[in-house]
Amino acid sequence: VQMEEFGGGLVQAGESLMLTCIASGFHIKDYAMAWFRQAPGKEREGVACKVWTGHSSYYADSVKGRFTVSRDNGNHVLYLQMNSLKPEDSAMYYCAATNTYCSLDDISRYQYWGQGTQVTVSS
Repeated sequence: VQMEEFGGGLVQAGESLMLTCIASGFHIKDYAMAWFRQAPGKEREGVACKVWTGHSSYYADSVKGRFTVSRDNGNHVLYLQMNSLKPEDSAMYYCAATNTYCSLDDISRYQYWGQGTQVTVSS
């Protein structure tokens, strides 16, 4: 089982980035998929989650209206489109998968994690 994130980088405030997570070794269609982030000295926090059917999505209040999570089950890919980025969005971003249900609060629910991709937003 492997999950690998791509697309992080250094951008200026107001710009956009799209993160991609490619999963292998399991069928993501059976899993809720989420993005988490962790800034230095802070706890890991849930950013967005999309249920396995793709019909419902959940977002942290801090990113609502700016971030969009999507998934392509056929290609085992999870995306996070991030618009209007702010310096406070700077963090390591991780994708995760759970065979239960979406939760942005309970990281123990997630069985699989990627290694993370760094996003840095300058002011």
